[in-house]
Amino acid sequence: MRRGAVMPGLACAALLAGCGVLRGLEDQQPAPWVQAGAPQPASDAESLMLYFQHVRKLPGAELGREHETARQAYARARSDFNRVRLAMVLALPNAPFGDEPRALELLDPVAKNPNGRLQGLAYVLASHLQERRRLDASAQGLQQKLDALMSLERSMIERKR
Repeated sequence: MRRGAVMPGLACAALLAGCGVLRGLEDQQPAPWVQAGAPQPASDAESLMLYFQHVRKLPGAELGREHETARQAYARARSDFNRVRLAMVLALPNAPFGDEPRALELLDPVAKNPNGRLQGLAYVLASHLQERRRLDASAQGLQQKLDALMSLERSMIERKR
């Protein structure tokens, strides 16, 4: 009798443990594959670079869906992979949901982790975004100076009349 009672208990425990393993596998997001049948990327960094090439070419509606997919993946699992993935989507130029400050915020812990597998990629992407921000600020400053010069020119022309 005792042996019969133990066996169903062990079977139940094994099934529950198996469910836990399956849930763990569900939480792990596979690398976003760009093309069916393409060779598997050698690393997460390579996968993310291929992913970036892919999302840059997406039309508006598909890009919006991809943004939502990346956002949800990050909300489910705040892994370095999902951080960089979402940052890449947020950093796309001229995207309606673009948010460079948020992208930099996401990249910062990954770029500062010297032992992380994606540290190099995150560092390069963050550096690129910071340089883009610096150039944008410089361009705005130059535009303001140009406007001031044009205004001065107009006032000089009006004085001569």
